[in-house]
Amino acid sequence: MAKSDKKTTTLGNKTIRPAETSEARENQMISLATDLVEKQIKDGTVSAMVLSQYIKLGSEKAKLERKKLEYEIKLTQAKTEALESEKRIEELYNDAIEAMKTYTGNKL
Repeated sequence: MAKSDKKTTTLGNKTIRPAETSEARENQMISLATDLVEKQIKDGTVSAMVLSQYIKLGSEKAKLERKKLEYEIKLTQAKTEALESEKRIEELYNDAIEAMKTYTGNKL
């Protein structure tokens, strides 16, 4: 069996394959950091700053802010689609006007 030329990293009891994209790498790092904080919380060695940050992340305000951001993204996408649709409609109107000019003999 051929050996893979990609190296893997072993952390604790986890074997991690190298990320293919920067987004995947970022997600790996977040996952590892979350695992470490979880371990520190269980061991009682977590710092007050890290613990307060996780408490803030779980607060109702943080959840509402995330939901608000999701809605703002959807609104921006809808506005973009509406502008693109308006542009297509304007092009169709212009094409129709040009066609009518040809039919009425105004365009030679």
